[in-house]
Amino acid sequence: MPELPEVETTRRGIGPHVLHHRITAVRVRERRLRWPVPRGLRTKLTGQRVTELTRRAKYLLFHTDAGTMVLHLGMSGSLAIKPADAPAQKHDHVDFVLDNGSCLRFTDPRRFGSLHWCEQAPQQHTLLNHLGPEPLGPDFTGDYLHHISQGRRIAIKQHIMNASVVVGVGNIYASESLFRAGIHPLRAAGRIALPRMARLVEEIRQVLREAIAAGGTTLRDFSVGDGRPGYFQQALKVYGRVNEACEQCGSTIRNIRQGQRATYYCPRCQR
Repeated sequence: MPELPEVETTRRGIGPHVLHHRITAVRVRERRLRWPVPRGLRTKLTGQRVTELTRRAKYLLFHTDAGTMVLHLGMSGSLAIKPADAPAQKHDHVDFVLDNGSCLRFTDPRRFGSLHWCEQAPQQHTLLNHLGPEPLGPDFTGDYLHHISQGRRIAIKQHIMNASVVVGVGNIYASESLFRAGIHPLRAAGRIALPRMARLVEEIRQVLREAIAAGGTTLRDFSVGDGRPGYFQQALKVYGRVNEACEQCGSTIRNIRQGQRATYYCPRCQR
């Protein structure tokens, strides 16, 4: 599933092609996504200029004077800039034709992505109004994470993957951040001291920054808006490396299941 770095990479990739351009047509070939594409979306968007393109968690927000389109890539969704007359393929579900002769094409083989229209402030939308702080924003600090973890028995990895605690720390990036911070993924969130929590926050930030700079992590379906894959998987220290030697201490990388997700860690480096 595309995570925060992949979504941010997509935002940066398509931004120059869509920002300040007018949407001249909307072609909906398949409405049956995770939620049905709103029937009024074509009317609402046609003729509107994209004034801003932002990201909240793993959602892309296309702002116009009439409202905001909220887009989620789901498990296999992608956005690409194509010529407006480029033939559509089987899983190309929606085109947003632009006044520069191109179109923004939404492709989603598994159809778990979604499109929504929001005329109120986007942060009030039901998909966004419960979310925690952005991990790269000023509100995500060691003090904050330590405070919100007090008394919590939940394992720290599952805790930081909770979008109401902090958004965008997916499975890969949680494993990598905990390794760098030297924290065992099963340690109870409420039993981690402030200095260690502050380091974890900094490692989460750094891992995400590096992943964004590398274009994300391609494990299955993800590629950036121009079709190039992400390369952060080449820098992974524990994720996907079960039974390999830890680059830091030489111990064997292990994996366990947490919340039906694979967790990778070094038993010597992480306590």
